[in-house]
Amino acid sequence: MAGRGKRKAASRSSEVMNGGDSKNPVPEDGKKNRGENISVPEELRQEVQGRYKLPMPEDFYHFWEFCEKLNPGNPCEALKLSLGLRLVGPFDILAGKPKGTKNPEPNYLLHWRYFYDPPEFQTVINGDSETQHHLGYFRDTPEELPVFVGANVAKNGCSVVQMGDNLFSSVNLLLSRRLKEVSNKSQSSVLKELESKLTAVAKKLGYSLEQKTKEMKQRDRKIATRTFHGAGLVVPIDKTGVGYRELPETDGSLKKICKAIVEAPTDEARIKAFAPIQEIITYVQFANDECDYGMGYELGIDLFCYGSHYFHKVVQQLLPLAYKLLKRPLFAEIIEVHLANRNWDDLDQLNA
Repeated sequence: MAGRGKRKAASRSSEVMNGGDSKNPVPEDGKKNRGENISVPEELRQEVQGRYKLPMPEDFYHFWEFCEKLNPGNPCEALKLSLGLRLVGPFDILAGKPKGTKNPEPNYLLHWRYFYDPPEFQTVINGDSETQHHLGYFRDTPEELPVFVGANVAKNGCSVVQMGDNLFSSVNLLLSRRLKEVSNKSQSSVLKELESKLTAVAKKLGYSLEQKTKEMKQRDRKIATRTFHGAGLVVPIDKTGVGYRELPETDGSLKKICKAIVEAPTDEARIKAFAPIQEIITYVQFANDECDYGMGYELGIDLFCYGSHYFHKVVQQLLPLAYKLLKRPLFAEIIEVHLANRNWDDLDQLNA
């Protein structure tokens, strides 16, 4: 079975052993006491975690407090005029929006979950509605804190761009880009003032404004495969290499197979075009039997990222099982409900 040349043997080394299995959600960055400065009531923080079933990082609450100072009346809109950004998702809970929701049973696993958001991605800020640009936390496992903040432009496909390890860094990067684009002095002055306030708060709290932190680079060494979305997948791999095996296709060749399926002129031609995928699924079954759970995980994510409804049944077959085998049941729950409700609209569950 052919392997991918782009992957190195280091992916199976002891560096990645048990990658992503840590149960300790506290980052070892020397700043474990920042949470003592959070003014958001503990009851409200528990509500956020309870509704999403995910631990939230300290920068989430600190960024909320930053936006509260910018716009006390409506923190969610604090960055709307300057950057076209709006706080959404779990921020809606801090804003008290569940109390006035029109939906008696909102599903928070779907709340602001865009078409191409994999289960690892949790949207917290949205931007341009036309391109569906948005920011979110990316986690390797549901019980851990996020490993970085990612950006995605949903209308352009599934590509997760790393934007630092906290919301201050990600918004600061967008600020810097926006400053280079504007020529209006008044608008430039507003952006510079916002940048000054944001960087001052980030510095005071000890948040890095780097797009790629040391911890993110360390995670890169644990990645078994990048996948179509580019953010990479981390799975437990022991010293003998058990935990992940490569797909028999490169990213390029797999995309060609997917393209042939989607563009097949007839159902008969489509069934024929599906043959290579069915063959890979057989390899996945062998891999699962031998505890190489990362193979089915990769194929499922790749087909999800390709986006066509023709792959939904296969993704449904692959991903929930992969997540359960990897002991990530919440991600299995998310992908199942997402596939059943995957669309471009109705992202706001509180107004559905």
